[in-house]
Amino acid sequence: MISHIRGTITEKFDSSVIVDVQGVGYEIALSALDFDAAMLDTEMKYYTYHAIRENAEELYGFTSLAAKKLFVLLISVNGIGPKAGMAILSLGAPEDVRNAIANADAAYVSKASGVGKKSAERVIVDLADKVGLPSHVGVSEPIAIAGAKPEADEALDALIALGFTLKEATESLAEVDSSLSTGERVRLALKARG
Repeated sequence: MISHIRGTITEKFDSSVIVDVQGVGYEIALSALDFDAAMLDTEMKYYTYHAIRENAEELYGFTSLAAKKLFVLLISVNGIGPKAGMAILSLGAPEDVRNAIANADAAYVSKASGVGKKSAERVIVDLADKVGLPSHVGVSEPIAIAGAKPEADEALDALIALGFTLKEATESLAEVDSSLSTGERVRLALKARG
């Protein structure tokens, strides 16, 4: 299993990039936000999901561990494959997508290319209790600003790296002041849980 790849972006096309790692080029499919943010000749680290099917092997990349974990949850839903999972993640920042699922906003999820109303409702039913508490209440809107890339929540990524599920990490950080430093937020979340 390829867990992550760090290298230089040498090519961009469609919704994929080629990342050169010491002379070996890896083609990695990205969400729309990550693709728009990818710049040629810059070094990047992508957390990856290696999808192996009967007739293809594909790498899907994410700039945050939280986005990868959300993707894995999405493709665990019956009828949602890797391409539909990436389409859902392309609706907005991973936190916006997670929040839409937590708020049972099937209309938001159904805006993804190739995801119908029934599939969106299945995502909500299967994942609402797995993604944690909503960070805000209300209808979510996809981010439509080209090149806009919301900041990843490093504290959320750190808790996931420590073995928390996405839901546990989200709930642990819900009561912690988001203006604190990443280290302080992680410390307080761990303290509250322990």
